[in-house]
Amino acid sequence: MSTPVIAVDGLSFTYPDGTVALRDVDLHIHRGERVALLGPNGAGKTTLILHMNGIHVPQQGAIAVSGLTVGDDTVAEIRRRVGVVFQDPDDQLFMNTVREDVEFGPRNLGMEGDELAAQVDAALTRVEIADLADRAPNHLSFGQKRRAAIAGVLAMDPEIVVLDEPTSNLDPMSRKDLTTTLLSLDVTQLIVTHDLLYALEVCSRTVILDRGAVVADGPTSALLGDDDLLAQHRLALPAGVRLDR
Repeated sequence: MSTPVIAVDGLSFTYPDGTVALRDVDLHIHRGERVALLGPNGAGKTTLILHMNGIHVPQQGAIAVSGLTVGDDTVAEIRRRVGVVFQDPDDQLFMNTVREDVEFGPRNLGMEGDELAAQVDAALTRVEIADLADRAPNHLSFGQKRRAAIAGVLAMDPEIVVLDEPTSNLDPMSRKDLTTTLLSLDVTQLIVTHDLLYALEVCSRTVILDRGAVVADGPTSALLGDDDLLAQHRLALPAGVRLDR
């Protein structure tokens, strides 16, 4: 089997106040997969994804991106390889126009001129907001802001995109449009969500994290069809929805 795009092995992490956030986590994600990361609040999901682009450095165990181990001396390259789209797009959009936001990352890598323009145009086109390039981010709808944030990540040519609660605050049509966009992207994706139906729509594989440990990893339809498993880890499908395992 090929080298995992993300390889998490024996990862443990404790915050300075003594809170144990991750306990001996093992997780391998391969190129082209779309994986849902589910779990109740406080399960350790955010701590895990912050390890994936070097915001946290492992205290115990290791994490590697395409064979490159995360550490103080590799953070810059890791952040190029792993793009994180945060839950609130306003945390990522801070320039005067959408185009300036999307070009911010590659420009900081030294890209310029026609090469930079082509990179930005391609990213905007992939998320279908090329017509919004000259708009101010604060004049966009929430769904448009989310697409702009995704474009900014894609402009860095990442090997994996991590999306934190991508459907939060989206109306039904924006949610549908985002689904179409994510399914069209030829990039490995890890989607952190409380929206179990969205995980079923977009991800063939699901990982459940609880109390800092991986408690389940398998086909999304099988895991979401296990009522006992979901209840044990404080997860639930919408009322009236049942899946056959």
